[in-house]
Amino acid sequence: MPRGQNNPRLLRAANWSFAGVAAILSATLAASAFTEREHPQTLAQPLASIPKTMAGFSAQQDAPLPPSQLKRLVVSDYISRIYAQNGHPLSLLITYYAEQRAGESMHSPKHCLPGSGWEIWNYDSTTLPLRDGRVTVNKYFIHKGNDRQVVLYWYESSSRIIASEYLGKFLLMRDAALNGRTDGALVRIIVPDQPEAVEQAVEFASRLIPYIERCFGTRIAVADKT
Repeated sequence: MPRGQNNPRLLRAANWSFAGVAAILSATLAASAFTEREHPQTLAQPLASIPKTMAGFSAQQDAPLPPSQLKRLVVSDYISRIYAQNGHPLSLLITYYAEQRAGESMHSPKHCLPGSGWEIWNYDSTTLPLRDGRVTVNKYFIHKGNDRQVVLYWYESSSRIIASEYLGKFLLMRDAALNGRTDGALVRIIVPDQPEAVEQAVEFASRLIPYIERCFGTRIAVADKT
């Protein structure tokens, strides 16, 4: 009998090795199924149909993204506008992806903002009141020199609104496996770091979400009831 054939440690190591190979194989097959089953969606209405007046804000100008950034983002549709209310500016950016590939994801502000020279000095969240309840979104405090801003952002699809990038990736894989849908949008709002401006931004975001739902052609069922 070969030496060590019945050694419990060797047998456990062999079992763990087999489990590791099986896990890698399963992940590979899942990624393959993800890529094969996904198919692009189309918006019921373009993002440009979102009103230019909302919650007391009025659109002042469009702010098109530069070609180099659009090439990097590879969006299916987007809207970039500057709104204002009582002297308080509000920057709105929504990027929509008709499909997302395995191993790829939307460009999170958590990474893009520092790459643009902004420092995130406080990670926080806030809740947005909606007609059926409320949802939680990210609220980041940023600064670049003496310029201090507050960022609200979240991820939205035809069926949910979430703040977590990690949960979003998991649910993306699940949706791809169940129904082949991988479309979604990143919504980002930036306002000056002033209490009244942030309160106005929260109200704006609450009014904005139903219009994004209209673009998706669906109504999101909010689980967090008030």
